[in-house]
Amino acid sequence: MENEKDKALWKAAKQRVGFKRHLYTYLIVNLFLWVLWFMGSNEEHKHGLPWPAWSTLGWGIGLFFNYASVYLFNETNAIEKEYNKLKDKS
Repeated sequence: MENEKDKALWKAAKQRVGFKRHLYTYLIVNLFLWVLWFMGSNEEHKHGLPWPAWSTLGWGIGLFFNYASVYLFNETNAIEKEYNKLKDKS
């Protein structure tokens, strides 16, 4: 039982590190794109929706789903909660 819990914790730790890397990459790349847009466009191109908004929005949706799978709907957390419910009833 303890070995299974260690494997689950190891998997959760790897997923969290993966998410943090994903987040840092998202921030750096999108910051670069926004700076590129700001520095490269003149006043008449700055009206309307800026082109980096598409990558920020699209990638942001993917980042949200990555976050949700790692932190909100994590299988380890769900199993742990259910175990504790059953343990409290006994």
